[in-house]
Amino acid sequence: MKKILTLVCFVMVAVALSAQTADAQGAARVPQFGYLSYSSVFEQLPEYAQARADFAALKAKYDAEATRAEEEFQRKFAEFLNGQKDFPQTIMLKRQAELQDLMDRSIAFRKEASRLLAEAEKRMQEPVAAQLNQAIYDVAAERGLIYVLNTDGNAVPFIHPQVGVDITEAVLNKLGVKKSEQEAEQPESSAAKIAEE
Repeated sequence: MKKILTLVCFVMVAVALSAQTADAQGAARVPQFGYLSYSSVFEQLPEYAQARADFAALKAKYDAEATRAEEEFQRKFAEFLNGQKDFPQTIMLKRQAELQDLMDRSIAFRKEASRLLAEAEKRMQEPVAAQLNQAIYDVAAERGLIYVLNTDGNAVPFIHPQVGVDITEAVLNKLGVKKSEQEAEQPESSAAKIAEE
């Protein structure tokens, strides 16, 4: 939270200084920084869609194995319940221990699968994030922007259009995402809506 407040203060100071400089020189204001919704752009990339598909396939394999283990447990538990009254004490204790072992292994598998899936998802998305970060850097450098803000989570609810520029389209173009794909998948940015009002 302190970092966000510090960033907002920095932005306000930069805006004030640039406004004073532009007014003093009588020149038109040039945007100092860019902004975009990182997650919105990230999710429009074809590589992200492929990473999601790969992740879904991997998750389906883990889910199938967890379901198989659960079905095995249920089958053995039903057998235990059906034969319970006829089992001698030692067999009943052995079967209870087997059931407990199956349950413990199933729980351990689910925890490990969850951990491995989280790692796999991160690993699959890292190259996509690196590609997006490079495109943002390139667009910012080409436009002479000082920095780029991420508007996700309504972190920056208002940006004056004279000091900030929405670089979403430029970044998507740099990444080769066609305009028709952008329009179909991307809602109008909140900053653009505010600027129109």
